Amino acid sequence: MLAAVQTLRLVKQPPGELEVLFQTHHDRVFRTAHRITGSPADAEDVLQTVFLRLVKSPEGYDLSANPEAYLSRAAINASLDLMRSRTRSRLVGISDLDADALESKFQTPEAEHADRELHELIRAAVSRLGKTAAEMFVLRYYEGYDNQEIAKMLNTSQMVVGVVLHRARTRLKKEIGHFLEKHHEK
Repeated sequence: MLAAVQTLRLVKQPPGELEVLFQTHHDRVFRTAHRITGSPADAEDVLQTVFLRLVKSPEGYDLSANPEAYLSRAAINASLDLMRSRTRSRLVGISDLDADALESKFQTPEAEHADRELHELIRAAVSRLGKTAAEMFVLRYYEGYDNQEIAKMLNTSQMVVGVVLHRARTRLKKEIGHFLEKHHEK
């Protein structure tokens, strides 16, 4: 019996469908979440949330048609949910700082602070848009999809995408306009 046990070798299981999905798309989900939240830690939380939802879903998800589009939308929505759930500002730890921001030699500290403040204002304003408007805005301006691609992903028309994006831009300009005016005068 001992000889039989010694001849047994571990057979490596082929990766499951979810594991392959994760290996293929985790970078995209993380990058999307990081652009929206501005924080590597928050992006990791979003990454975990997106894939845990897939694991926990009793009926499963059919991602065969376009997994990239589904996971991009899931990352956007989870990121926006995270941003909306914030009721107060959080402290920024040293690990959350952009390495590029630490090494910047071209901007004054005041300009760098104003840029960070503007990015936070934009993130917060986007998180206050309606679900569809926020999703379209992120797909267009954070992810770089054109209106036709967004319309296809969201099963709507290009005209609807154009109108929603125009209204979202108008609302964001109003919300951050006072900040831009204040810093333009300096």
